[in-house]
Amino acid sequence: MSSIRDRVKQLVPTQVTNRVRESLVDYGVRTSDRRPLPDFLIIGTKRGGTTSLWNYLIQHPLVPRLFPAWNTKSSHYFEEHWHRGEAWYRSHFPTLRQREALENRHGGPVRVGEAAPLYMFHPLAAERVSALMPSVRLIVLLRDPVERAYSHWKERRTNGVEPLDFAAALAAEAERTAGERDRLIAEPNYFSEPYDWYTYRARGRYLEHLQPWLERFDRSQILFLPSEELYRDARATYRRTLDFLGLPSFDLPNFKVYNDRRSAPLEPALRAELTAYYRPHNEALRRRLGLRLDWPDRVA
Repeated sequence: MSSIRDRVKQLVPTQVTNRVRESLVDYGVRTSDRRPLPDFLIIGTKRGGTTSLWNYLIQHPLVPRLFPAWNTKSSHYFEEHWHRGEAWYRSHFPTLRQREALENRHGGPVRVGEAAPLYMFHPLAAERVSALMPSVRLIVLLRDPVERAYSHWKERRTNGVEPLDFAAALAAEAERTAGERDRLIAEPNYFSEPYDWYTYRARGRYLEHLQPWLERFDRSQILFLPSEELYRDARATYRRTLDFLGLPSFDLPNFKVYNDRRSAPLEPALRAELTAYYRPHNEALRRRLGLRLDWPDRVA
């Protein structure tokens, strides 16, 4: 009897928590007409420092968190939850009254956003964002694609969804992801885990994935930040981002690194192969964006 009673005690808090969560989500949707769309999006790149930059920004008193509080940095609306509709998307952001209260308390202006690294890579995200929020500001972190790919693999490995070593995962990428991009375009409500999980090499061809954004948004709406500059001087990158968003300066006590993953160095032969592979893609990116991007592939 005591074991049954103990199990009931364990279940009750879970049931209450689920009801509370459902109520908050429902409340957000019901009040969605009072919740303005976001002012900015951090659209990429994965493993490029997006989590760190997001956490620096939400420490600013004029950058509120998502709603409800358990949402960390993204709704994943434009890639995974498109079928839920605009009211559901708006439900993640503060109400106009909450914005006004923050502006009155801190002298405004409030800037609301989210960070979703898959947005940059998803074939339909740019079109969807531009249709709904043509004046939104976009922040793009660009990391040396060799380091990005290796870090992506380490994250998948740690999360238990990558059984292969890095070399084998790169070799299997084309087969694992075959047809997924085409299916995403053909089926607007489809979400592809392989396209998110196993695209180690493909995601580093940055210009290919940025082109739809560059075609739809004025360059003045996009801030490109080399990830290496964020790692080297987070304070300066944070200040540059505040300027881009039109936010007043606000100093942070420290710049903790989020989601850092230490490991053995990348095997030299594999590093050399990836560096050579990305060289033409990186050069095209530098020319198109007018950025120096001091990555190891750069020819002096």
